[in-house]
Amino acid sequence: MATKTDPPVLRDPAFLRLWVGTTASGLATWALPFVLGLAVLHRELDAVGLGLVLAARTAGFLAAVAVGGVLADRHSRRAVVLWSALAAALAAPLLALGLGRSLVLMAAAAAVAGAGQGACRPAFQALTAEIVDPGRRQQANAAMTFAVRVSTLAGPTLTALLAAYLEVGTLLLGIGLLWLVAALLPGRGAASPTLSAVPAPGSSFRADFLDGIREACRHPWFLAGLAALTSVIALGYSATSVALPLISRDRYGSEWVLAAAMTAYTVGALGGALITARWRPRAQGWAALAGLAVYGLAPLSLMLPVPPVLVIAAYALIGIGIEVFNVPWFTAIQREVAPDKLARVSSLDFLLSYGLAPAGLALIAPGIEAFGVTPVLAVCAAVCFLAPALAALVPTARRFGR
Repeated sequence: MATKTDPPVLRDPAFLRLWVGTTASGLATWALPFVLGLAVLHRELDAVGLGLVLAARTAGFLAAVAVGGVLADRHSRRAVVLWSALAAALAAPLLALGLGRSLVLMAAAAAVAGAGQGACRPAFQALTAEIVDPGRRQQANAAMTFAVRVSTLAGPTLTALLAAYLEVGTLLLGIGLLWLVAALLPGRGAASPTLSAVPAPGSSFRADFLDGIREACRHPWFLAGLAALTSVIALGYSATSVALPLISRDRYGSEWVLAAAMTAYTVGALGGALITARWRPRAQGWAALAGLAVYGLAPLSLMLPVPPVLVIAAYALIGIGIEVFNVPWFTAIQREVAPDKLARVSSLDFLLSYGLAPAGLALIAPGIEAFGVTPVLAVCAAVCFLAPALAALVPTARRFGR
């Protein structure tokens, strides 16, 4: 437990460097799709090309996140952050070079950028556990997720302001500079896996990855929570991405409900990060899963002919709820998982929860066309409420721990 004499985690120079590096990577991640969208507006890239480039980035992310987890457990987490972020940084000028000239070059560069982003994620998680003592990790994870939400809110806004003065190619180079900050600024953690825990020199990637899966299976709360998180993101997030724009246009006759709801979600998430920095309920796992279940309000609010203010309020609540889940979830993984397998287990988290989101997106639109908006949203809402409730029935889920 943290004591009253412990300084705030952002006053720790080592964590502050990691936090700034993570924030820079978040800004770069969220700015890239927006900058490429500007390229479409400037007719330097067409809509098909935009879809191909973004798909290549997603493929690179999914391919690298598991590899990054194994490498971060085999080697220095700091080194994995360095080289993966450098790869993303080097991809930025290649994107700029291919803009308006070679779609193949842009797609390849986007895949490299996605791979750098994917490899960074588990390494950043494990590096946080190395740098921050256990009593302050929840505060640290709250600060990290706060940075992510600020990036979500500020990234497109800052990019739009800069776009008034800079060309798209220059903005892409700026994204590369952000990745350079993410690569060079974080320091090495004070702790690292013991020599006896490091995989043997001849061990294969497959064996190391399976070892991470076995470690994940030792924690029933993790498997149950990951199943619930994956279900909510695949269906609840997909409902937000596909149904919200349609309902904003068709029911309310304007896109302002879409913009207001997404802004309310981000603001709510910022509030949720602040709440979880210090809130320590006794049944923390149950509280976190209840926060995750709040996501069911998103499809539920879209099913019913409610005033727009209720849709916006629902999205503010789900923003709070998702961080009430995220922060204790990350903290529990860092606390309960064996330190030498932490990055691999974290990579499983990102691989499944984010990796299956495109599958949900692919199913929602045809489902709406075949069955209508209301039945599809009803199924999404039911899954969002029921999946966390079922996960809470697992005995170790109450406190996310043994």
